[in-house]
Amino acid sequence: MIDKGIKGRREQTVTPEMSAARIGSGLVEVFATPMMVALIEQTCLESVLPQLEEGQGTVGTLVNVSHVSATPVGMRVWCESELVEVDRRRLVFKVKAYDECGLIGEGTHERFIIDNAKFMEKIKNKG
Repeated sequence: MIDKGIKGRREQTVTPEMSAARIGSGLVEVFATPMMVALIEQTCLESVLPQLEEGQGTVGTLVNVSHVSATPVGMRVWCESELVEVDRRRLVFKVKAYDECGLIGEGTHERFIIDNAKFMEKIKNKG
């Protein structure tokens, strides 16, 4: 059983490949919102991985975040997460993203615990 209160942190430096202009979510060379969301998902996933049973993983099902400040290429960014709710297989995280100048995004992220093999088998049979 996973308990509330698990905290996570992940850090990276913004590269040109992570910019809105490069990934197609905007026209300027700043940290793209989809890349911030990916950082949030990675942080939450990594924070609970040690608590999962062998063969389990988690999948993201809901992201509700605001992106409140732009970050230039070359600046360091990081995400901090806290597991605030556990409802059987459903995990809810409070998340905040920062750059070297302060807060750039915040909100919540929801993930579900899955059995990796069963999940992939179900996907193979889709369609």
